[in-house]
Amino acid sequence: MDLISSPQALRDTCRAWSKAGLTIALVPTMGFLHDGHMSLIDEARRRGDKLVVSIFVNPTQFGPNEDLDRYPRDLPRDLALAEAHGADLVFAPEPGAMYAPDHATWVEVPELARGLCGASRPIHFRGVCTVVLKLLNLVRPDVAVFGQKDWQQLAILRRMARDLDLDAQLMGMPIHREPDGLAMSSRNVYLTPVERAKAPAIREGLLLVRAAVAAGERDAETLGRMFGAHLAQALPGARIDYASFVHPDSMEPVARMDAATLFAVAVFVGSVRLIDNILLEV
Repeated sequence: MDLISSPQALRDTCRAWSKAGLTIALVPTMGFLHDGHMSLIDEARRRGDKLVVSIFVNPTQFGPNEDLDRYPRDLPRDLALAEAHGADLVFAPEPGAMYAPDHATWVEVPELARGLCGASRPIHFRGVCTVVLKLLNLVRPDVAVFGQKDWQQLAILRRMARDLDLDAQLMGMPIHREPDGLAMSSRNVYLTPVERAKAPAIREGLLLVRAAVAAGERDAETLGRMFGAHLAQALPGARIDYASFVHPDSMEPVARMDAATLFAVAVFVGSVRLIDNILLEV
């Protein structure tokens, strides 16, 4: 496995692979890899002759009061895991290699970023779109694999790819969970033992809503209150950032479910903001 930190070296390597007729799969990550990332890497390994994993804590998707400086990092461990799962190349640049001091170009999909995480993290998706487009330009993969825990992110990136006529197929993979149901996240390490023990209540609340929909409830406000009441009892002290019912592609709010609807939540457990979602079929 090769380790590359230079964007130009990454470009040159991937162009050589393409000229040789090889297909390329890409998994963009911010590192501190866990089993959720491994599921993406394993799927990408099956879909390309060559596999690129990027490890880059992208500063432009963090707001001024967010956790950029303390975001967990362990590059040696990440490299060992990536190699064990078949990566041919890990791209791990420094911020200065990705953004010139006078960087002034941004990519946005504002219509899909108004709500959910975009409402509380206003510059987040601008940074995500910009860095992912840079990676897609450098690698020119046939397929790029993302996790569906960040459902809004994937919807935004797919719209960006469609609108800008990008070649890569952007593939989403199901949320990878701990045995107790908690969605895997690098930020889970921030949870105290007590918080970690109670955090699966978020997933339990999603399943409670799904059961109510299966029983015939269609009103989003009623279902939202049900989720909030469950969380207040099972996870006291938690703060709901949002609990929203939206169209799974347009991210537009849904008041009454007449078709498949995404129920997406963000919950502060202590100081840790956890996201999760469930697709509700009607």
